[in-house]
Amino acid sequence: MKTQSNSRITRRRFLSNTTAAAAAVSLAPRHVLGGAAFVAPSEKVNVAIVGTGGQGRTNMRELFRHADAQVIAVADPIERENLDAFYFKGIAGRLPVKAEAETHYGAKSPNFRVTDYEDFRVMLEKEKAIDAVLCATTDHLHASVCVQAMRQGKHVYCEKPLAHNVWEGRLMARIARETGVATQMGNQGHSGEGLRQTYEWIRAGVIGDVGEVHAWTSASRWSKKYTHGRPPEEPVPQGVNWDLWIGPREMRPYSSAYTPVTWRDYWDFGTAPIGDFFCHNFDAACFALELTAPSSIEAFGAGGVDSEMAPPGGIYYYQFPARGSLPPVKFTWYDGGMRPRFPEGLEEDDQLGAGGNGTLFVGTKGMITCPGWAGDPRLLPGSRMDNFQRPPKTLPRSKGHHRDWLDACKGGPAPSANFTYGAGLNEMGLLGLVAMRVGKKMFWDAAAGKSPNAPEADIYLRGIYRRGWELT
Repeated sequence: MKTQSNSRITRRRFLSNTTAAAAAVSLAPRHVLGGAAFVAPSEKVNVAIVGTGGQGRTNMRELFRHADAQVIAVADPIERENLDAFYFKGIAGRLPVKAEAETHYGAKSPNFRVTDYEDFRVMLEKEKAIDAVLCATTDHLHASVCVQAMRQGKHVYCEKPLAHNVWEGRLMARIARETGVATQMGNQGHSGEGLRQTYEWIRAGVIGDVGEVHAWTSASRWSKKYTHGRPPEEPVPQGVNWDLWIGPREMRPYSSAYTPVTWRDYWDFGTAPIGDFFCHNFDAACFALELTAPSSIEAFGAGGVDSEMAPPGGIYYYQFPARGSLPPVKFTWYDGGMRPRFPEGLEEDDQLGAGGNGTLFVGTKGMITCPGWAGDPRLLPGSRMDNFQRPPKTLPRSKGHHRDWLDACKGGPAPSANFTYGAGLNEMGLLGLVAMRVGKKMFWDAAAGKSPNAPEADIYLRGIYRRGWELT
């Protein structure tokens, strides 16, 4: 492809929805910048964290690395939870995370206090000093938190998957555009060097035209005790506001089977392994090949599809049409331990991906594999890396996933994983789950947001909201 075309695509990708640059005055007051919501370069970004489980705590610790960010409030319906059974480890929840933030900031400001709330809506109403919200709740609450925050002029960082259903993601992207706030989805690998290298190698024609892509994760169900149906009712523990945790979903009895982390297995709250990892491991392919909307999706779950729980693994087939000069792409996603066959013609020490996650690009002139989270690409066979002359860098480099978002909160360029990009990437993964639930090959009309051959998919594309939690 011609360099001029590459440059035009690059600008569109990286600068779409870019906010106006901040005035070049280091002490400019907030009201003279791009809008009332933007923070002056000389000021700290006051962040509220909604969702103080393992990922909320992880994101807070990342914010600690930035001197111009400070956490001033937290909200979560769960007071305390033990994460030792999961990779996060330790104790999280509203009060432990509040205490950790106060300890961190108290080292320089001894009287620093973080306010805590069960209900994020009450927090947003009362805490007028909040500039930005970091959402790390269960998947089914992402849209509720982000939509309300954006409508109040707050900048928003939301963990992946961006939304729990397709309609929510489109709504979130639209409101982000309308309000002009700075947004970022938490697919951290999108800000890495590997994603940019993969784009540059593929767009330079290193492996020719790419017509086939595979991506996978070894992730499966988190819950080992329950494998189908609803778990038995248990008493609600002290320090848990179960009604708030349920949020927009239909009320059901409490069970420890839902929290922490294992909520990902349940249709009403999570989005299965594909929702958890698609935004990481398909990101490089989506970005490099400009994949926007599949024409069809077909999915099969290991062991069938339960009415309450997603299957422990699945295989998903997508067909993408040609996009300008880019050819059609056949894409396959695998999770629960399934993965693509080892291609013929590779060398003895060649490997696909790393650590149970990865992506494989198959072109007319060779192959590229990447680890998960859009990691550093490698040519296959591996001997091709010997004396490989890397194409020139054509894309801007990131300063860091959270750093880019904080800069955007101060009027800088929009992060490259902003909600417009994030909603599109997220939608493709969620469509796989919809196809699995309808149980047939599903054709997709992206403009209409519907499947012409599967009207029964509509309920999964939009979902049902409990009274008082409707999104409009």
